[in-house]
Amino acid sequence: MNPPVTFALIGAGSIAQSYAQAFQDHPEAKLVSVVDTRIEAAQALGAQIGCPAFGSCEQLLREGPRIEAVVICTPPNTHEAIATALVRHGRHVLCEKPFTLSGSSARLMAAEARSAGVFLTMASKFRYVADVIAAKSFITAGAIGDIILFENAFTSRVDMSARWNSRPSISGGGVLIDNGTHSVDLMRYFLGPLAEVSCVEGKRIQSLSVEDTVRVFVRSATGVVGSVDLSWSINKELDWYLNVHGSRGTLQVGWKQSRYKQLDGDWIVFGSGYHKIEAFRAQLTNFARAIRGREPLVITIDDAIASVDVIEAAYRSLRATPWIGVTTRMVDDIPRTHTLATAGPNPEIARA
Repeated sequence: MNPPVTFALIGAGSIAQSYAQAFQDHPEAKLVSVVDTRIEAAQALGAQIGCPAFGSCEQLLREGPRIEAVVICTPPNTHEAIATALVRHGRHVLCEKPFTLSGSSARLMAAEARSAGVFLTMASKFRYVADVIAAKSFITAGAIGDIILFENAFTSRVDMSARWNSRPSISGGGVLIDNGTHSVDLMRYFLGPLAEVSCVEGKRIQSLSVEDTVRVFVRSATGVVGSVDLSWSINKELDWYLNVHGSRGTLQVGWKQSRYKQLDGDWIVFGSGYHKIEAFRAQLTNFARAIRGREPLVITIDDAIASVDVIEAAYRSLRATPWIGVTTRMVDDIPRTHTLATAGPNPEIARA
């Protein structure tokens, strides 16, 4: 059996804590280093998992144990520089979403990885959720017929006033790029390439410089229509984050349960919901196996680039404010151009 792939975590923030749990006792992926420019944070996480900490990637490469791969868990404005430096040193890179801030940046990163002969791709946990994978297999098998409408919602009340995710110079935008990247990847997984996108912003509640609520509409290359609700300011209290409506039935993927039903049939439960750490472990398994040549990547570099392209297009739509004004004239506004008869019976009726 091949030895486990050795990894370093780049970034010691909240998402790195989830990865640290996912690495525990993983048979195919071993975490051996933590890096963060905030050395105290790196040392705290390193002590928690029993591995050395470093204050920079340069120090890691110079002084740390040999690593084959990294997971980048830093803010997206740093992804290009970190990923490029590491692939040039022959390390495989799994980069947290959003992959990067622009399509040109994503293509530059991809070119560097191709030149170095290493894997580089985007981490997007929902593709590795067991219920999502099962849902795709049911749909592919024709359980609900042809897909007609795809609905997704990621909404929860979160105070973003002090978080980097709401600082556009760091994050690239607001809730659209932050949560919407997951939505785009899921839509492409179920629907294939996306051909058109339209995005409108809701009322800003949190006084941020970025959008905190949006609705996104898409049309796939095969003509399927989809909609996405994203918000940091409302919680829609939904049991299901995916609703897929087909010509022969409906499928729902939920937080605690997933199910489908065919026309005039009963609901059939096929999954137990969303399990975050299990999804992270599955993602690490796939990446490690790809490095060892045992299976293909679930999310390819082309998927990562396409995700960035769709989000870029959605922001262009958002800035274009694609609204058509509605003018309605009330009855009282209509000029009186004629008068009605005011006396006497209608002569036609009288003759009848």
